[in-house]
Amino acid sequence: MTFRKTSPTVLVVEDDGLVRLDAAETLRDAGYDVIEADDAEEALALMNARDDIALLFTDINMPGHMDGVELARRAHDLHPAICLLLTSGQVRPTKKEIPVDGVFLAKPYSPNDMTRAVSRLLAWRAPHSIAEGAARRH
Repeated sequence: MTFRKTSPTVLVVEDDGLVRLDAAETLRDAGYDVIEADDAEEALALMNARDDIALLFTDINMPGHMDGVELARRAHDLHPAICLLLTSGQVRPTKKEIPVDGVFLAKPYSPNDMTRAVSRLLAWRAPHSIAEGAARRH
């Protein structure tokens, strides 16, 4: 008998190790499966290797050649149904700057605000994913 995983997988991308650890542990405590990356390049490699990531939670300002906004765009290109949650304590992007139905959560955020944002995005995604899957089958 094979059991299917029921907890959505969240990819947390944050270059500050303590902030990443705190976010990941809070989401695990809330019942989510969590994988972590400390930059956009590592996150893209994970997204290329996996198809079970339901939500990308990424900092906008990170070291390297790609920021969190570009990472979110590429994530959506790879997995169109992925939910996008962006965060920063330094910038406040406009709605037009945030890719495809993404949501911005300003730092500092409370654990409750973060888990509420993740929960709402995933609840919104579920009926849309079903509809998209049905459209592809026809």
